Amino acid sequence: MVQKVAVFRKEHFNAAHRLHNPEWSEEKNGEVFGKCNNPNFHGHNYELIVQVTGPVDPETGYVIDMKVLSAILKESVIDRFDHRNLNLDVEEFKTLNPTAENIAIVIYSIVRPKIEAGLDLKIRLYETERNFVEYPVQ
Repeated sequence: MVQKVAVFRKEHFNAAHRLHNPEWSEEKNGEVFGKCNNPNFHGHNYELIVQVTGPVDPETGYVIDMKVLSAILKESVIDRFDHRNLNLDVEEFKTLNPTAENIAIVIYSIVRPKIEAGLDLKIRLYETERNFVEYPVQ
């Protein structure tokens, strides 16, 4: 039986967004999204935890080199999202509502191709200290 270990990398970024469905009226958007539908946007201090799970490499003793994981996250996520307006500055959210759920899915889709295929990847994104999402779930 192959022993697997989960390793975690925590990152932080600040970003603004507006939750809005352009197919709905302003009234319905306000009812569904409340303060998060502010036309002038609002911001969060996001905490990102990336979990990589797999067997320990017998040569290195690593599941993944944390320096490599850190560089992937900095280039692929932090440099793209930090101090940005997600709706206006991040291509993926031009037509996708930047909810925490969708942000986690987008981060996963950006990072997944950069992680060895035999390793499992999970994204946990805290929008606030008490509100967070995980993707994928099994």
